[in-house]
Parts: sequence; C-alpha cells; structure tokens
Amino acid sequence: MDIFHIVQQIRTRKPVVHHLTNWVTIYDCANVVKVLGGSPVMAHAPEEIFEITGIASSLVLNIGTLTVDFVESMKIAAKTANLNKIPIVLDVCGAGASQLRNRKAYELIENSHIDIIKGNASEIAAVAGENVRTRGVDATETNLNLIEIASTLAKKKKCVVAITGMHDIVSDGEQTFLIKNGHELLSHIVGTGCMVTSVIGTFAAVEKDYGIAAAGALAFFGIAAEIAAETAELPSSFKTKLFDVLYFIDRDTVEKRTNVEQV
Repeated sequence: MDIFHIVQQIRTRKPVVHHLTNWVTIYDCANVVKVLGGSPVMAHAPEEIFEITGIASSLVLNIGTLTVDFVESMKIAAKTANLNKIPIVLDVCGAGASQLRNRKAYELIENSHIDIIKGNASEIAAVAGENVRTRGVDATETNLNLIEIASTLAKKKKCVVAITGMHDIVSDGEQTFLIKNGHELLSHIVGTGCMVTSVIGTFAAVEKDYGIAAAGALAFFGIAAEIAAETAELPSSFKTKLFDVLYFIDRDTVEKRTNVEQV
C-alpha cells in the first residue's frame, strides 16, 4: 500500500470533493481537503446539486445534522454520482441514536450505490442491523465482532466499510485492514470523525481501489495526529498542528510510521 503515492496524486490532480455534510464541522472538512491539495465544494441547494456533483471527483455525504429535506438533496447528489461513476462516501454519523437517523441512513444506502460507508463502532453496528444505541455522535461500547460486521456488511452492500475507533477497521468483504495509527487527542476535538471522512473522500477521488483509499486515508490522518501530538499539549494547539502536518508531511515520514495490518 503506497499511501504517499495517493497523496502525491491528490496534490497533483487537485480533485474536486463535493460535500453535503455536517453543519457543525463543515469548515474543518473544507480545510482538511484544502490542506491535502484537493478542492472542497459544499453545495447543498437542490437546484444546483446535479450540476455541482457532475463536476466532482468524489462525493461526501454526512448525516450529522440531517433534516428530511437535506437527505432528499443527498439522494439527488448520490444518484448523480452513480450516473457519472463518481465514488460516494457516506458517514452514518449518529446512526443508532434515533429512528429518523436510522431510517434516513438506510434510505441513502438502499436508493443508491454507496462505495464507502464510514462510522464508529455503534454507528456501523446500527446500520448493519444490530441492536445497539449510539450516544449522540459518540461511539457506544459494544461486545460485537467488528471485523466480522465490517466484512459482512461490505459483502452485503458490495462496498467498503470503515469503522473508526482505537484501531480502525476497513473491509471490502474480501480483504480487511486494521489501522493502528492515531492519537487519543483526536477524541477531544469535535469534528475529527467528519474530517477523516473528507480525507477518505479525497483519497477515493484519485484511488480507484476504495479499500486501499479508505485504509490509506485513515493511516495518513492517524500519522498526522501522532506527529501533531508530539508538540501539542492541549486540544486547540493540537488541531492547528494537525492541519499543518497534513500539509507538509513527506514520504519518508509516512513510510516509517504506517502501522497497517491485513487481517
């Protein structure tokens, strides 16, 4: 897995990454795409979604601040992306917290082909049909076999499933990766989960093996977090340094620090 090659492709090709995303974290999602070298677009109006999605290299959907109308806009974008063979990343943010959220996540998954479904353990378990509850947008502890859930859901929906946590899991149903990069400070900042979804979307814009794209994005983001934490003691300075590291990180650093296992 040549993660830095994907980063070089992003920096060279500057892909347009269209978002219909969480209003709480939208600014950070735009910034993280920009520092990677991509071009973020956040067009939510249904009147222009068809046109904007058509010029994008990938589409990121995030139901963190969903409304019924907003999800209808997401459906238009998803159908347009499918028509144009543009990869879709869906962050099932908060799935398991309410019936509305579960229902809308299911609708998005059933009404179009989602290439990468991403969430924390309880969110993905909820989408997979397990009886779990999510506490807001934070993961609830489960005793489930997450590798099995990721693999089974990926096979069922013919997609890639990414589960974030202490160790991230990525599966396309055939190959499964365990990503051990990251830092505990990520859990003390609102929006890092949404940001990494945008990183996955940016990687998927240039890497057509979506399992590699998702695993590589999670490792790359995790490595940046490790480096940022070396000189940042508090969440605010950590966040600033995280953006800086994502901007200047080099191949040698990525290759030395990558901690990804195939399981």
